Amino acid sequence: MQITSTLSDTRAALRNRGRIVFVPTMGNLHDGHVSLMRQAREHGDTVVASIFVNRLQFGPNEDFDKYPRTFAADCAKLEAVGVAHLFAPTEADLYPEPQQYLVEPPEIQNLLEGRFRPGHFRGVATVVLKLFNVVQPHVAVFGKKDYQQLMILRAMTRQLALPIDIVGGETVRAGDGLALSSRNGYLTPEERAEAPRLNRVLTRIRDAVRGGDRDFARLEREALAELDRHGWKTDYVAVRRQADLREPSPDGGEALVALAASRLGQPRLIDNVEI
Repeated sequence: MQITSTLSDTRAALRNRGRIVFVPTMGNLHDGHVSLMRQAREHGDTVVASIFVNRLQFGPNEDFDKYPRTFAADCAKLEAVGVAHLFAPTEADLYPEPQQYLVEPPEIQNLLEGRFRPGHFRGVATVVLKLFNVVQPHVAVFGKKDYQQLMILRAMTRQLALPIDIVGGETVRAGDGLALSSRNGYLTPEERAEAPRLNRVLTRIRDAVRGGDRDFARLEREALAELDRHGWKTDYVAVRRQADLREPSPDGGEALVALAASRLGQPRLIDNVEI
């Protein structure tokens, strides 16, 4: 696996490499990331990953400085799964001067995650556009666990006419249903045993809606109450339209998704279940 850090070296290394499939990450890789790399191999000739912990998408009280950085172990996992090239820039490489030109997503950035993490999706969209401009992929793969992020990046790619196909990778879960996440490592053993409840309450919502229950507000309240009873500090539990994350109509006929974000001890966990 070839590793580059500068923009010029990366562009030079990726010339004439056929159909490039790109998987951006912030490192601290787990089986969910590995699954995305395997999926990427199905879409092109050369799989390129990146590792960059992007300061722009972290809020002032979030865990940028503490975010786990495991570069050597990450490289071993990428090489084992057949990634051909790793772009691993430093902050000086990717932001050689203060980033004053920013990608400002539309109102969707202020819903759900954006309501509790103001500016987060601005930082995500800005860094992803920069990474796209360096790697120049034909396809990019993002996990569905970050559902709102996937929607925003798809829309950005479409509206800015970028010649890139965006592929959504299915969420990889532990045997008890917990969505794999780099932040799961912050959980204590007791919290780890409790953590699958987040997926269970979303699955219960999905099953109720499939059974004909359209009282979304009550389903959300019941899920929130269950999490509260077990010590969670919940930002939201919401049933939304897959198309735009707006509230669904009571008439039905729309593809829906149940989403949640809640803090269990130190880590803030997110999950979603498509309906």
